[in-house]
Amino acid sequence: MTKKHIVVGISGGIAAYKTLTLIRLFIKNGYEVKVVATAHALQFVTPLTIETLSNNKLYVDMFEVNQERTTTHIALSQWADVCVLAPATANLIGKIANGIADDALSTTLLAMNKPVFFAPAMNENMLSHFAVEQNIKTLKNNGYIEIQPQEGFLACQQNGKGRMAEPEEIFEIVDTYCTAANKNKGLKALVTAGGTREPIDAVRYIGNSSTGLMGVCIAEALANSGVEVELVMGPSSLQTENPNIHRTNVQTAAQMFEACQAKVNSVDIVIMSAAVADYTPVYKFDKKLKKQEQHLQIQLQPTVDILKTLALNKKDNQIFVGFALETDNEIDNAKHKLHTKNLDFIVLNSLNDKGAGFETATNKVYIIDKNDSIEDLPLQLKQDVAQYLVKRVLDEYQQRIKN
Repeated sequence: MTKKHIVVGISGGIAAYKTLTLIRLFIKNGYEVKVVATAHALQFVTPLTIETLSNNKLYVDMFEVNQERTTTHIALSQWADVCVLAPATANLIGKIANGIADDALSTTLLAMNKPVFFAPAMNENMLSHFAVEQNIKTLKNNGYIEIQPQEGFLACQQNGKGRMAEPEEIFEIVDTYCTAANKNKGLKALVTAGGTREPIDAVRYIGNSSTGLMGVCIAEALANSGVEVELVMGPSSLQTENPNIHRTNVQTAAQMFEACQAKVNSVDIVIMSAAVADYTPVYKFDKKLKKQEQHLQIQLQPTVDILKTLALNKKDNQIFVGFALETDNEIDNAKHKLHTKNLDFIVLNSLNDKGAGFETATNKVYIIDKNDSIEDLPLQLKQDVAQYLVKRVLDEYQQRIKN
């Protein structure tokens, strides 16, 4: 494995003592580690210990006179392949979720455009506080990867949830990710996201409620796994974080088809989560139509079935994944699409499942493969759905090329 660069962020919690073991595990397994700590963290662990274990200078003071660069936080974000926050206190989580940068660690994190893992550690009541829960959700919705805290004996001398995950568990999660990212280096994927807008006149259009969140989460999960991603995105205010995501913005189904056609032959994986319009007006008015008393009739014509058109001509070992949003006979309809469109997987959303579909942070899906095997995933954040789906698809791809 190519030697990976890891920035470890330590904030001010008693679990900071465990982070010393985590640093040691990274170093022992061939990683290069640089540590950024808060002033409060140094109430629990010493600079000498951190620098001895990491074999690198500790960064804690933004205004240190003798530091190598005045913009060390930028240099660290460029140097890192991945960042690990352990422990992640309520204070640090709140700062990052709300864009506050007032010390070395928070400033570094706001400049960080690489995958960030965070291991919360705090009292159970703090962990369940509505503000902390919202801040954790904000981080996860924006691509941060949570390493769940454990149940156990806490510093307050009570049992509850809030113990930082053990160093061995954190190391295994991050090491697995880095190994996968190295294994997937060189792979390319095409992802579609968001809805399309089919213009009626200069200001009106036919569209849907898709925000593009599911597709953005998939693109981020792929990029975080070492895959270079071409994202074709319908109208959306959502932004992407990973620099391995190359975004093409489109408006209409025809534009999305044209963009996908230009990219599909150069990729290994295609995941089409966009909610593409099935129909578009036959005639588009150049100017805004004035309101009149009589009824307005708009003639519609079918749009190109982008997924089917591309998948029927897929290359050897190329994997195609489609999405289906259904309201009745969900499984049967999804299987029909899976086979008639020559897909390898189809991800089924049912509008009958609360918390699934458009305009929600969560999703409830079924993943059906070409052998009709069905995985029923629980309701969870779209980021978590994306991570599971991407792992499933990448495992399938690696198995194919191995055979």
